[in-house]
Amino acid sequence: MAKADYITSIGLEVHVQLKTESKMFCSCPVRFGEPPNTLTCPTCLGLPGALPVLNAGAIERTILTGQLLNCTTPEVVKWDRKNYFYPDMPKNYQISQFDLPLCLDGGVPLYELSYPKDHQKDIVNPGKTVRLTRIHLEEDVAKSTHHSNYTTIDFNRAGTPLMEIVSEPDIDSPEEAVAYLNSLRQILVYSGVSDADMEKGQMRCDVNISVRPEGQEELGTKIELKNLNSVSSVRRSIHYEVGRQIEELEAGNTIIQATWRWNDDIGQTEIMRTKEDAHDYRYFPDPDLLPVRTTEMLARVQQDLPELPHEKVARFESDYQITHYDASVLAADERLADFYETAAKGSSSPKKVANWVINNFLAELNERDLELADCPVGAEQIGELVGLIEAGQISNNQAKEVFASLFEDPDKSPAAIAKEKGFEPADSSEVEGFIEQAIADNPGPAGEVAEGNDKAANFLTGQVMKLSRGKANPKQVTEMILAKLRS
Repeated sequence: MAKADYITSIGLEVHVQLKTESKMFCSCPVRFGEPPNTLTCPTCLGLPGALPVLNAGAIERTILTGQLLNCTTPEVVKWDRKNYFYPDMPKNYQISQFDLPLCLDGGVPLYELSYPKDHQKDIVNPGKTVRLTRIHLEEDVAKSTHHSNYTTIDFNRAGTPLMEIVSEPDIDSPEEAVAYLNSLRQILVYSGVSDADMEKGQMRCDVNISVRPEGQEELGTKIELKNLNSVSSVRRSIHYEVGRQIEELEAGNTIIQATWRWNDDIGQTEIMRTKEDAHDYRYFPDPDLLPVRTTEMLARVQQDLPELPHEKVARFESDYQITHYDASVLAADERLADFYETAAKGSSSPKKVANWVINNFLAELNERDLELADCPVGAEQIGELVGLIEAGQISNNQAKEVFASLFEDPDKSPAAIAKEKGFEPADSSEVEGFIEQAIADNPGPAGEVAEGNDKAANFLTGQVMKLSRGKANPKQVTEMILAKLRS
């Protein structure tokens, strides 16, 4: 059988560190990059006699995430001990949630621009939503670093509030897995729930993969992949593992449920251990923590739900009359969306502002290797620059020169820079003379314009711009040419 004769089913378990000041069950601060083992206490070190105290803010952020993803929250949730023996959890159990988690069901919408760029024109299921099984809250474990012949452990991370977002096996391809992770991260960052930075370990992912022959209803045997620390490694590992499982089945072998790791150096998966089931962890209710009633927390969260990316896209299309694509690009980053709204405020042409932000501003940031937060040019300056173009005071080409100068003199206004450069608009009577000269010098194109050929008008506009040395406004020149030759 060929690869196309097999169905791939993928589910993701995404672990997300919540953006809180303190840890889940103690008052130790949550910070990244501190010296090892300096953000600890008896509770997160698992010392005898230390008791956990719930972080209410972490619970509310998890409920908020559930609301944004259309989950339901049970009226009562509880905490359980997940027992296992490993140095990263010295008390030999992790406080987690088993049968009564904070969030159930729901789904993650897959945004078009969240797919890999090389796949955005070939989306198989546009508008797809990947169903969720649950979201539960637990404590993160310590960070183990394996050296050549020894291991070091940093407990700064231990006890950090950690959401586990578990999807149904609804994902059909590595590209959909990428879209899922990028869309989910966008929602988490928008809502302020987490920074979800995979490089800092704030968002980590395990992938469950199974394949089955076309026509078989029952899912194939699941393989779980660990050690995935980037979106690109998720995509590459799934491609490899799907191919490996199909080869095994084609050879007549049986897939055995197990946990594998992704070796990024050699681009292959490697077996770690046979997979544990839930009973292997011997879950039982944590005797030190009472169940939590969620009604009041849920009511507080629902009072002020943030605008999500797809909601912002719809509003931008409606309020600013820009295309779906432009709105999607702008809404993909909350800071960029805010930048655009500030620039477009009061503008007579929010569409032109969007064009400048997407095509000129972002390109310049990329060229200068600048992040938006570090850019010296403000949104108001972009709005003013577009306003000068619309008012006919400078041309598009002149605006590009002014724009480049703003990065060198960010304290100056676009109008001041335009004046310094001598970009004074040509006198209307002078422009009339240039138009008459262009028509006289080019009777052929002028006749075509009179007969309805708009492209010929662009040629005449170009001639006028040369005569005016770029001082005339091309949009106004074209309008004047059309009025003159078709009156």
